[in-house]
Amino acid sequence: MKLFNSINDFQSAKKTILTLGTFDGVHIGHKKILERITQQTENGKYESLVLTFFPHPRMVLQEKSEIRLLNTISEKTKLLEKTGIENLVIHPFNENFSRLTAEEFVHSILVDQFKIHKIIIGHDHRFGRNRTANIDHLIAFGAAYGFEVEQISAQEIQDVSVSSTKIRKALQEGNMALANEYLGYNYFLTGKVVKGKQLGRTIGFPTANIAIEEEYKLIPKTGVYAVKATIEGETVFGMMNIGFNPTVNGERQTIEVHLFDFDKDIYDQEIEVSLLQYIREEQKFGSVELLKNQLAQDRLSALAFISKIA
Repeated sequence: MKLFNSINDFQSAKKTILTLGTFDGVHIGHKKILERITQQTENGKYESLVLTFFPHPRMVLQEKSEIRLLNTISEKTKLLEKTGIENLVIHPFNENFSRLTAEEFVHSILVDQFKIHKIIIGHDHRFGRNRTANIDHLIAFGAAYGFEVEQISAQEIQDVSVSSTKIRKALQEGNMALANEYLGYNYFLTGKVVKGKQLGRTIGFPTANIAIEEEYKLIPKTGVYAVKATIEGETVFGMMNIGFNPTVNGERQTIEVHLFDFDKDIYDQEIEVSLLQYIREEQKFGSVELLKNQLAQDRLSALAFISKIA
């Protein structure tokens, strides 16, 4: 997959079949649309293209937007690459771009820059300045400029919308089975391993503290999870706590992973952690010894779940 960081950077000798949107989660609903594009370009006559934006438009146009996204931009890129899409354009979204009229967008971007053959888009898609243009306008532009418009059905759009809503809600409730079913993969967090208080090491449960740089990334419900981690290409199972460490009077939320049968120095390395199952809510224990006993139970619970899927 070729990656372009601006619409203006894109170049191709072939015409394109494209779609556009935020594609947050790149979940099973999105994949239906993306498969339609890859199927129509597999003969090599046209190239497939996805146009998406960063920052998310709501971050720019809504003051103090607290939107939380299922993917960071690098995670989304990795997921889109797996779909077989040939070209991904991540365009910087700003107020100037939002002020383009519908015809400016169609003429200067879709026609001149992307050499559009066909656009596959939802029936409810709105675009242009103040989002005033709709699918009927797009069909009219297609007739005028010589490109096709394929509408995604209301049911398929509903599937995409429902999936995103249900995934966010499920993650906030710790319902990993439902979230992962709608995603089509295990929800994952990506971050750098940083030094923590190192309490876990003293009680036999050393943990890797994960710092996630992107504040907009949705962090699931606090509590303990069974997880699968990937670090330097190696896959290791473990358990993870998202929370405030109330037993030792923690003051800020941390993400700590205890990896089973793993004893390497991984400070400053990037780690990807997939959440497999929610084990329990975070608790405050009367002593560190009681915490240690519970962690031993958590380990057994995590291993029991992992043995079913490994």
